[in-house]
Amino acid sequence: MRRLFAFIAGSLFGTGLLISGMTDTSKVQGWLDVFGQWDPTLAFVMGGAIIPMAIAWRLTIGRNPALGGLFPPRPEAKIGRNLVIGSTLFGMGWGLAGLCPGPSIASLSYGGIGGTVFLLAMFAGMWFAPILRNQLDNALPAT
Repeated sequence: MRRLFAFIAGSLFGTGLLISGMTDTSKVQGWLDVFGQWDPTLAFVMGGAIIPMAIAWRLTIGRNPALGGLFPPRPEAKIGRNLVIGSTLFGMGWGLAGLCPGPSIASLSYGGIGGTVFLLAMFAGMWFAPILRNQLDNALPAT
């Protein structure tokens, strides 16, 4: 049953990304180009994701998921080296390619070598990130 609901949720999420334009790299890059020809339409997509999620976090306090398990704990409200480096790399990749993880997977459904190359590079980065983090943690103690 959990797999069925996961499939339905993933399909809904992918469809939403496609309909909203988040898989259109030129639209995403236009939204990120605030000092050029800025396209503000994706701000509504972001608001449509952030506002319900903020409400959902409030509603999950003291509750368990309907399909079992536990809700993940709230992330720490701490700005550190890992957050700054990670968000910088994410933003650079998003700005250069016009894709982030969810839309890159959704874009595979309609082909294109660019999305495939991005996805492969993303997986390589996911594999390499823990190695780099260990190197940084050993070389530079966290503050």
